[in-house]
Amino acid sequence: QVQLVESGGALVQPGGSLRLSCVVSGATFSFYGLGWYRQAPGKPRELVATITTGHTTNYDDSVKGRFTISRDNAKNTVYLQMNSLKPEDTAVYYCKMSRASYVYWGQGTQVTVSS
Repeated sequence: QVQLVESGGALVQPGGSLRLSCVVSGATFSFYGLGWYRQAPGKPRELVATITTGHTTNYDDSVKGRFTISRDNAKNTVYLQMNSLKPEDTAVYYCKMSRASYVYWGQGTQVTVSS
């Protein structure tokens, strides 16, 4: 059974940093593209960052220069390093793994940026 388990969400002050982790089990991790998405209350889920099997990255303009996505195939883990956090970054963050028509989602982890 394929499972994605996120961790690292927390309450943090504006300007602070967090690192989210997503550990995958039940799949050959290196075969999949990975991404982080987020959903704020009353808003649709939106792309934050993606990373391909070849480690090519893509970021939404709202996080470019502040967030970094990375993957460690040996640990079956994808990370999202978040720096210079803003209140508008507050959302539930979801990990996604995909290959061809197969798509898997994690359960989400809450990130709240507030003073």
